[in-house]
Amino acid sequence: MRIAELARRVGIAPSAIRWYEQAGVIPPPRRHANGYRDYADADVASLRLVVSLRRLGLGPADAGRLARICLEQGGADADLAPLLAGQRAAITRQREDLDRLEGELIDLEMTIAAAGRARRNEPVPDPIRVLFVCTHNSARSQLAEALLGRYGGPDFEVHSAGTEETRVNPYAIRVLAEAGIDWSEARSKVITEFLDRRFDYVITVCDRARETCPVFPGSTNTLHWGLDDPSEVEGTDEERLAAFRRTEQEIAARLRPFIEVALRAAGRTRAPALDA
Repeated sequence: MRIAELARRVGIAPSAIRWYEQAGVIPPPRRHANGYRDYADADVASLRLVVSLRRLGLGPADAGRLARICLEQGGADADLAPLLAGQRAAITRQREDLDRLEGELIDLEMTIAAAGRARRNEPVPDPIRVLFVCTHNSARSQLAEALLGRYGGPDFEVHSAGTEETRVNPYAIRVLAEAGIDWSEARSKVITEFLDRRFDYVITVCDRARETCPVFPGSTNTLHWGLDDPSEVEGTDEERLAAFRRTEQEIAARLRPFIEVALRAAGRTRAPALDA
């Protein structure tokens, strides 16, 4: 086959193939009597492997060397295995980051829509009343209540409750203490305590609570933040504490757009003090 056909099958420019040949990354091709390059299917396989290795971050010389070894051995070279494992781990992290960013974007879109409904339908009372709901009111909803109370200030009246009453998780209290919030006197509450109260926003922070309480009677707007339960993490004391720290950070990140949009919907321009 000619160089144009090889370039098409591999998905790179003919000039790139010529450069790989000149640099010694791939061997020079056979040539016809008229000087035209002549490539075979084996050249396609070799060049595809080189291009794949380059996309994994290898330099041209290393990509060419490992490609030759893999083709000669009929399998992955020992030097290539750690690279592939590292790349798989990097891809997994990127997927997780993209999933997290997508979740935050959905949260922001829902918050903007909810705030728009609040502005159109009725005036937002002073303060803005928010209820966080999860299954046990033990960890996620407690963290959210404490953090919005800190960051939202007097513009917000914040409560949390669960579909089942338990106790506040000690790790949640410890993480909040690290943030300068004394949560030692907090208690687990059930949503029946709040059924006769009106809230501008009811935010479920776990899927079970969303299923159990899809519509809150006294709510103007209902939002859902799907947060992983740090209480389910097993391991050492430090590993479990780290899980609660991650949840705290995720809640803080979600509160940024929520506070800003809710304040604007209420006709306020104060910037949330999320660096406090």
